[in-house]
Amino acid sequence: MSIGVIGAGKWGSALHFALSQNRDVLITSRTPREIKNFVSLDAILECEYLVITVPAQQVAAWLEENFVFKNQKILVASKGIEATSGRFLNEIYSEYVPNENIAFLSGPSFATEVMQSLPTALVVNSSNERVAQEFAALFPSFIKTYTSTDVMGAEISGAYKNVIAIAAGICSGLALGNNAAAALISRGLVEMERFGAAYGAKKDTFLGLSGAGDLFLTASSTMSRNFRVGLGLAKGLTQQEILT
Repeated sequence: MSIGVIGAGKWGSALHFALSQNRDVLITSRTPREIKNFVSLDAILECEYLVITVPAQQVAAWLEENFVFKNQKILVASKGIEATSGRFLNEIYSEYVPNENIAFLSGPSFATEVMQSLPTALVVNSSNERVAQEFAALFPSFIKTYTSTDVMGAEISGAYKNVIAIAAGICSGLALGNNAAAALISRGLVEMERFGAAYGAKKDTFLGLSGAGDLFLTASSTMSRNFRVGLGLAKGLTQQEILT
């Protein structure tokens, strides 16, 4: 069995650390890194299992320029909707990889805590239950994995919770209180579920790790980039000032 991680940022490095607990796992990125088992992209593409952390806004161009399908099984570990087209990641990846070969990772997962081997639980989502189970089995004991066939529910949750997290950060930055924050997050979850229903997503997904779990994490901690964006906006900073 050969496994490769594409992307050596915080999240890619955290996943490489986690997956390497019981076996050697390769990793690559655009720029060379001093990381164990760092190899070229060409070498990674020969792996049977690929974990891809390329950001949502870059993935379409990256796939077009770099990806060669060799019957690999793909775990997409990034979240978001392509801003220019409104496409979900499963729509983008399906142009290059058959749906039965793709899974999507969701759930509460700060990279910093994964790197410390702190416990969490994640969901591997795929229309192919066998592929989901194969990826789920790769994770170490400190990450409890579940599987689901609701890819759309997981995708919507992963993207929508970021908007609510920014609003929660604004709420905190304006010192509106814990009551307001709880109301905002809980009603945001209802909106997520209603939005998902329009796309045929399952209600249970939004009440589980992919929805409520990831939302609570992202909308309640300064470790969350989107929460920090909200805090900055509440202070009158521009988005550029916050992110630099």
